[in-house]
Amino acid sequence: MLVRMTSPVANVLVVEDEAAIADTVLYALRSEGYGARHCLLGRQALELLEEGGFELVVLDVGLPDINGFEVCRQLRGFSQVPVIFLTARNDEIDRVLGLELGADDYMAKPFSPRELVARVRARLRRQVASPAGDDGWRQHGVFAIDREGRRIRYGETLLELTRYEYAVLAALLQRPGAILSRAQLMDRGWDAEADSADRTVDTHIKTLRAKLRAAGAVGDPIQTHRGLGYAIHA
Repeated sequence: MLVRMTSPVANVLVVEDEAAIADTVLYALRSEGYGARHCLLGRQALELLEEGGFELVVLDVGLPDINGFEVCRQLRGFSQVPVIFLTARNDEIDRVLGLELGADDYMAKPFSPRELVARVRARLRRQVASPAGDDGWRQHGVFAIDREGRRIRYGETLLELTRYEYAVLAALLQRPGAILSRAQLMDRGWDAEADSADRTVDTHIKTLRAKLRAAGAVGDPIQTHRGLGYAIHA
């Protein structure tokens, strides 16, 4: 007998700490041909999502380490992968907060696994139909970045950046709020040791701040954390 093998239409990450719910969701997704992976913690989910390879996230709000809202907020700093929230709470304020943080859909527990799969399918179908409209830009708060084109906007202003200015700002925007040391920024932006002698991170931070002020930044989006490094608040 010939058995036909089919590949999953998409890979879905399920972030849920209740085993019974997670098993039900995984079974429902896999039964429809989706690749599905499970993790229990928000920080683990962020690590997996930063590595890439997932087309959608099913995300529980009530996680043991950090809640799903915070996971979504951090996720939107580096990815626009669709998010469907699962929650035991059904208050309007929670739904609004989740959507404002960048979630694409919201399901209150208890829910129908078949309905969840239908929403996953509909969300992924929209992704295929309109691949982000894609001009390549991804929004990070007031900033927008086109990584393939190596361009960054502040508001509506396209910043005129040198190679190293772009590397520093892009690295900070990949993890908004996270403190990156000078060594981490150099690892991500400098190709050769010789470059580092003349072009220090501090110098580029200074020129970036000047360009952001010229673009209309109020205050300083790039924060110095003495003895630690720099962080950006987008």
